[in-house]
Amino acid sequence: MADRIDFETDPSRYRHWRVEYDGPVANLIMDVDETGGLFDGYELKLNSYDLGVDIELNDIVQRMRFEHPEVKVVVMQSGKDKVFCAGANIRMLGGAAHSHKVNFCKFTNETRNAFEAAEADSGQKYIAAVKGACAGGGYELALACNHIMLTDDATSSVALPEVPLLAVLPGTGGLTRVTDKRKVRRDRADIFCSTEEGVRGKRAADWKLVDEVVPNSKFDETVVARAREFAAASDKSDVTKGIELGPLDRSFGEDGSVTYSLVEVMVDRSARTATITLNGPEGDAPADMAGFEGQGDLAWMLRLCRELEDAILHLRLNEMGCGLWVFRTQGDPALVQAHESLLMSNADHWLAREVLAYWKRTLKRVDVTSRSLVALVEHGSCYAGFLAELLWSVDRSYMMEDEFDGDNRPIATITLTEANFGQFHMGNDLTRLQTRFYGDDDAVEKAAEAKGEALEAEDADELGLVTMILDDIDWEDEIRIFMEERASFSPDAMTGMEANLRFSGPETMETRIFGRLTAWQNWIFNRPNAVGAEGALQRYGTGRRGEYNMERV
Repeated sequence: MADRIDFETDPSRYRHWRVEYDGPVANLIMDVDETGGLFDGYELKLNSYDLGVDIELNDIVQRMRFEHPEVKVVVMQSGKDKVFCAGANIRMLGGAAHSHKVNFCKFTNETRNAFEAAEADSGQKYIAAVKGACAGGGYELALACNHIMLTDDATSSVALPEVPLLAVLPGTGGLTRVTDKRKVRRDRADIFCSTEEGVRGKRAADWKLVDEVVPNSKFDETVVARAREFAAASDKSDVTKGIELGPLDRSFGEDGSVTYSLVEVMVDRSARTATITLNGPEGDAPADMAGFEGQGDLAWMLRLCRELEDAILHLRLNEMGCGLWVFRTQGDPALVQAHESLLMSNADHWLAREVLAYWKRTLKRVDVTSRSLVALVEHGSCYAGFLAELLWSVDRSYMMEDEFDGDNRPIATITLTEANFGQFHMGNDLTRLQTRFYGDDDAVEKAAEAKGEALEAEDADELGLVTMILDDIDWEDEIRIFMEERASFSPDAMTGMEANLRFSGPETMETRIFGRLTAWQNWIFNRPNAVGAEGALQRYGTGRRGEYNMERV
């Protein structure tokens, strides 16, 4: 599959970024290779980016946590003169398929959220050191940092010019972060987001678009001083050595299937389904965190998370026709609990914290994946603790009840642990059980009372942990009917329905980014004002503005 988009990379293959480590400070330098686009037909001029640039950034953010836990401050800056970043490449957006544009926006959103949350999750504070033009997606890179510094000169500014120039929206949470995070007044935000040239200098600070403006002559030294100041004030523990993230053990089939060491992805393109099987640990958990750390990237919980994340990204971009994902697990739930318990009981250890935070991020990828999702709780499954979270990420779950003829696997059970009640919050800042039982605190409390019990089908159903329990007579037919029915519905309507139903409760900046903003962007990307032959994306750079249908809808 020569055209397969691969989300795995490593520092030896970076073309667009470099990192310089200096004790507790890392300098993250964006220096995009103009000829290094993911596809032919465009050049990545002015530090503009495509999916390939963001795949590298995602890898850097991940390695910063695991391979360089000594880092307390990350300074994001440009390696080019007079430009910080021009944002997403317009030629790429103009020529890409609709599905690629939307998936691109989703992945960049997830990457921005990952380094935005790095301060709270990992004690790594990101500073954006902006010199030169910082426009569109470039400013969105800065917005996701924890602190923005802007040099005060004639050429440096911040801008979100997508609406006037391209007839689209800042697609990586720009509008939402301006109002919700930066607390910019809405009328000023209206001016800012409809102005091509952006805002510079003192006004940028007065309007809260940046945190500080520094004279150009003192900018570099002030950035260094600020990074050292933040590092000295950090309460992050000093860690001298991380663990290396080696290559994934995986092989791809011509049919889209992928075999990892712990995850199996079976693709049935004719049925439009993908089945993801997660395998439990084969051995006991290490006796302590020293033993866990000694296993490095082969530690079961870390390895499983890396493989699941890669499978999710592969299926999203390379198997868009598979509208239904089926989650399965197989293994010993007691061993799953033991491995999880080691990390939960050592949550102050840097590596335990990182692995648990990694699972939180990966489970969030499941939540916002625009596919129909179902989990099968079969005999021999190991839905315990963090793996049980999958049961409440999906749209429906089916569980085997009692023994099945000819099936000698252990009876199907679900085991709740302490981790299910606060460790893995969704984007709405609630646990998945709080979201599942929104407005019914008694149901959450009853579930909590069952922590540690291996719940068979009837008890799991009584607690509301699964959608339906089925015996040997009904299992095969009910699952088949569900899958056939799901595959027959309009994918557009299903995606809209699922996205609405998965998140209940309060809105947060994160839910608005993935809900409100990306839904509107999805719609706008279909409109001729943006992507039509006379639309702004097609005419950008030609000297002719887009021709718009001026009817409001």
